[in-house]
Amino acid sequence: MAPQTEILIVEDEMAIAEGLIDLCEMNGYKVKHAADGETGLAEALTGKYSLVLLDLMLPGLDGFTVCDRIREKDKNLPIIILSAKNSDEDIINGLKYGADDYVAKPFSVPMLLARISAVLRRSRQTLEGDGKLVAGNLRVNFREYAGVRGTEPLQFTRKEVEILEYLWKNRDRAVSRAELLREVWGYENAESVDTRTVDIHITKLRKKIEDEPSHPQLLVTFRGEGYQFCTTPE
Repeated sequence: MAPQTEILIVEDEMAIAEGLIDLCEMNGYKVKHAADGETGLAEALTGKYSLVLLDLMLPGLDGFTVCDRIREKDKNLPIIILSAKNSDEDIINGLKYGADDYVAKPFSVPMLLARISAVLRRSRQTLEGDGKLVAGNLRVNFREYAGVRGTEPLQFTRKEVEILEYLWKNRDRAVSRAELLREVWGYENAESVDTRTVDIHITKLRKKIEDEPSHPQLLVTFRGEGYQFCTTPE
């Protein structure tokens, strides 16, 4: 970890914010705090930060809106949502708006630190290869976070592109959930990570790239093995 890595914490509950500030500073990060959505959004767009820890229930702009507006301007800034809202719908919405990860409150300190470290480590890596996916009527340009399915234009988040590129590069085999967590999210102890973020991202991707998302032909699940990008429909 670079000693001057700076994290923006957007959290309106001061007791929680102070705990997060102390935790991050004790682990070598510089920290800036914003207590409402408008201030958090303005700070996030200054380009100073390596990561945003974002609450959802904020005064002014809510966290979903803040995340969405950050992504309109910056597709690469890592965002981890921290929220007491932990239903599948909330998690799906957070990831839909472009968050890299979603951590439900209350959370354990070691787990949060591991998530922060993983997201930062992964964000420093660059995409490799020729940057393109071509399969049937699907075309994806990884560098532009965009593509087409038939004639329908597609837009992707950075995390969606990272998943697609990894599966595309390893399309000769099924990739396990743990491998995706390790190689795409950067979790060192992927087997012990309790998160539905992989499954939710896969569901989101199928809605974009499949002609019939409920009967996927490209992004196929092999029970007990994982996910495989199939260039020849099963």
